[in-house]
Amino acid sequence: MAAVMLCVTRAAIAQSAPVWTVPANAYYPDAGNAWERRRAMQVGFDSTKLADAIVFAIANEAKGSRDLEVNHYLTFGREPFGAAVGPIAARGAPTGVIVRHGYVVAEWGDPTAVEMTHSVTKSLLSTIIGVAFDKGLIRSVNDTVAKSLGPILAMAAPVQGLGAEAPSNGKWLMPFETPHNRRLTWDHMLRQVSDWEGTLWGKPEWADRPSPANAPNTWINRPRVEPGSVYEYNDVRVNALALAALNVWRKPLPEVLREQIMDPIGASSTWRWYGYDNSWIVLDGRAVQSVSGGGHWGGGVFINARDMARFGLLTLRRGQWKDKRLLSETWVRQSLTPTPAQPTYGYMNWFLNTDRKYVPSAPAAAFVHVGNGTNIIYVDPVNDVVAVVRWIENGAVDGFVQRMLAAMTLEVDTPKRR
Repeated sequence: MAAVMLCVTRAAIAQSAPVWTVPANAYYPDAGNAWERRRAMQVGFDSTKLADAIVFAIANEAKGSRDLEVNHYLTFGREPFGAAVGPIAARGAPTGVIVRHGYVVAEWGDPTAVEMTHSVTKSLLSTIIGVAFDKGLIRSVNDTVAKSLGPILAMAAPVQGLGAEAPSNGKWLMPFETPHNRRLTWDHMLRQVSDWEGTLWGKPEWADRPSPANAPNTWINRPRVEPGSVYEYNDVRVNALALAALNVWRKPLPEVLREQIMDPIGASSTWRWYGYDNSWIVLDGRAVQSVSGGGHWGGGVFINARDMARFGLLTLRRGQWKDKRLLSETWVRQSLTPTPAQPTYGYMNWFLNTDRKYVPSAPAAAFVHVGNGTNIIYVDPVNDVVAVVRWIENGAVDGFVQRMLAAMTLEVDTPKRR
């Protein structure tokens, strides 16, 4: 009965997922630097007030060290099993790009700097899972993940102790083969409500942000909760989802992202997607790295702000790019459907502004692709705006959005809500 009620609730909430119409004459930039620019006043901004918003973003630079390896060991690296196992690179100064009606209006910092984007990676991961769904490689998001997987052979020799891959049988990884994990669907994993159990790439799921409210001896063997009932942001589980997606596509996920999304939207050739030193499997006779869903232990997508803005524009345009649909309307709706256990979360990493709780100064229909740092891609269909803001204090995000929206003086060819 609980499962039936949960499905009904999701169906009801899906009806309230925000929908907007993309203008028929919408502008899309050509590849590379062929991106038309407009002065602030041409697209309805007061230039002085917009400059104030940018000054605010720069003044509220993230307090963590720009040496992101140092920053790691002062934060996530202090967790159990917290050692970095993927690449980490130093970052530069606060950076950003503001786009309205598809045109670049403002930039600051170095928008060509290729830097870690942390969990914005999750939005790219869920997008190529969406493409797999659109192509029929995943029949239904309510199918169990286990149903889609064949044998998974690890490259590395098995290790011993708590860091051993589990569940596994020697080199054979079995990430969805416990009684609990066999029940998990793609939807559970995408919404971070799976309570997946196990250890992957030497990282036990319980070691990711363990609750200080619970005694350490309860972290390891606690009872599992009902899938769908509890939201928990957990990078080990995201990495398990990435491994599953790799096995569905049967090719490296960076190749999939490049072919299906980044090349079609005209992104640069400079972005990269990394996994861990030990996250290699044998797939169809070749060694393939299973990439990570963020930079929690290193890795994830390294990308520049302009390419992030292109991705944000794709999601603002509901998966459409020029005359080609890269992501289905069905998938966009599902990504924007609130998760019952966490209404400000859709599919990873689409943070929703349900009841204007996530970004109080923004319209309820706005959403944000978010990564640690803080890195954000703010997407606002009401005002037809995309804003990439990198290396801002998390608590200052709403202040930036408030100032940016206050800089709008008039509406120019904005999309109509329906």
